[in-house]
Amino acid sequence: MNRARPQAIVIGASAGAFEALSNLLPDLPAAYPVPIMVVVHVPPHKRNLLVELFQARCRIEVREAEDKEPLRAGVAYFAPSNYHLLVEADRTLSLSADEAVLFSRPAIDVLFESATDVYGEGLVGVVLTGASSDGAKGLLAILSAGGVAIVQNPDTAYAAAMPQAAIEACKEARVLSLTEIAAYLREAGET
Repeated sequence: MNRARPQAIVIGASAGAFEALSNLLPDLPAAYPVPIMVVVHVPPHKRNLLVELFQARCRIEVREAEDKEPLRAGVAYFAPSNYHLLVEADRTLSLSADEAVLFSRPAIDVLFESATDVYGEGLVGVVLTGASSDGAKGLLAILSAGGVAIVQNPDTAYAAAMPQAAIEACKEARVLSLTEIAAYLREAGET
């Protein structure tokens, strides 16, 4: 890989998220050198159980994001149910109860766009399986800022709509299988 190590990674997923993330997060070493922020569409009045499920499966720390929490390397922060997750200029997280975007709160686009404002070309964005177009606009923002845009191959996704929308919006995105995305994320941490 000829790029500098990314400064942060943002991941968005919806329908089929558990299986897709199970191919990515448990593979990362405990000393992963950058923070990872994850938005998964969760019904607004349900607890996000993914945090507990991945805490038991991962070597990196997995936690639900808290308002004003400083970002740390080697931690995967999941957006809590019914809150948008954003990155502030001082590299802390913030939670917002603003209107849903594309019927979702948390919305992938909100995270991706706020992280782009902070990390610019140092950001890697990953759009995984899902049944909406959330993530496409945010991934385009990452790509436009010089960051890396990765999309799960729709042929391998549980729900192809979200990766397909991201590919249509971001013609230069890297379209990869989950195995290839996992390898990319591992290698990005070693650069």
